[in-house]
Amino acid sequence: MSDRKQPAHDEQGRPIVAELGRAETPQEIAERKAAASAARRNNQTILNLVIALAASLLVVFVIVVIVVRPDQSGAPRSVDWVSVAKDAQPSVSTKLVVPTLPKTWSANRAELVDAKSSPDGIASWQIGFLTPSTQYIGLVQGIKADATWVSSQLQRKKSTGDESFGGFRWQVYDHRSDDHPGNLAYALVTTVGDSTVVLAGTGSDAEFAALATEISGELE
Repeated sequence: MSDRKQPAHDEQGRPIVAELGRAETPQEIAERKAAASAARRNNQTILNLVIALAASLLVVFVIVVIVVRPDQSGAPRSVDWVSVAKDAQPSVSTKLVVPTLPKTWSANRAELVDAKSSPDGIASWQIGFLTPSTQYIGLVQGIKADATWVSSQLQRKKSTGDESFGGFRWQVYDHRSDDHPGNLAYALVTTVGDSTVVLAGTGSDAEFAALATEISGELE
């Protein structure tokens, strides 16, 4: 026989609540049930808020990591300067220089700037080359340009000599020893017919020589 105590009851058979020392009244029963229901609803509301917050954080994570994440490849954008030149050539009567270079060279920009868009009123064909040594050489072919235009392109730097590449004389602007020369550390300039070509950047002597020689063939 079990000796577990059975809950006490009043004379009407209702269980006596230990805390009260008596049976609950109908109103107390109703209030207890209402309080229990309210507690359940509050717990459910908190759970729903936690679930909603977790879902929102997951969406933000997806947007940041997958959608907004930058390209980690580190590879610069490559531009097909030959195709750009082909499309631009009908706009000008002067032949645009389109150097043929090894695959170790690439370009990150190529465009024809018309005279109306240029602040100096000189139309120019421009290519930004990335060299095999990951340096930069910018090519600017001014059409019917003058000495003032050249001086502006080189920020009034002085020539330091001249060299021959591909049968043409090129003025040399070697300012690598200047403080912070940037993309004007070294430059070569030549004029043939209506074309004045400025090469300026941070490439090596060999890279400048290779590009100037190839362009000289284009100018011929």
